Amino acid sequence: MTTKYVALGTSVLIAGSLALALSAPLAASAHDALVGSTPQADSVLTELPDAFSITMNEPLLVVADGDGFALQIRDAAGGYYGDGCLEMEDATMSTAAALGAPGAYTMLWQIVSEDGHTVDGEIPFTWSPSDLPVPSLALSAPPVCGVAAPEPTTSASATASPSATATPVAEVPTASGVDLATVLWIGGALLAAGVAAAIAIVLAGRRKPTP
Repeated sequence: MTTKYVALGTSVLIAGSLALALSAPLAASAHDALVGSTPQADSVLTELPDAFSITMNEPLLVVADGDGFALQIRDAAGGYYGDGCLEMEDATMSTAAALGAPGAYTMLWQIVSEDGHTVDGEIPFTWSPSDLPVPSLALSAPPVCGVAAPEPTTSASATASPSATATPVAEVPTASGVDLATVLWIGGALLAAGVAAAIAIVLAGRRKPTP
């Protein structure tokens, strides 16, 4: 009876230990939550802030290469904005603010919490400035800090930049599709006929009348 009791007590302890071990990651992950952001979700920006940022309720696991962290701004057409450089302090991650033309945007974020697991999310917002600044160009791929920016892309919510290549000037067609040489030849013939007619009129006026 005693052995059975001891065995039963050991089983209960093992089961309790397993339950605590399995619940620990769940409890830790429950503590990682977004508590603030610039811009806020579904807000309307009328002025460009100094930086876009998110703030978590737990400190971030800051690593030297920033692997696992991201803060990207995209427009409705999928274009990216910014330089890709991140700043992390305690529970806040930020990047320099850059936007294109007015319209719908999304801030995508991903962080690594101090317990080592990854958390991510999306924050939609609208860009509607009162005084329109010079819009940034939308990029075709996420920018990487310190690396040359990818090629700009045509975006529905970004103003297209002027083309660097001049548009060829269209050739001016002559009337009825006649080439220039033919026009000059016809013009010369008409001019000669007019001169001959004028000379004939002058000579006719000088003739003496018949008695």
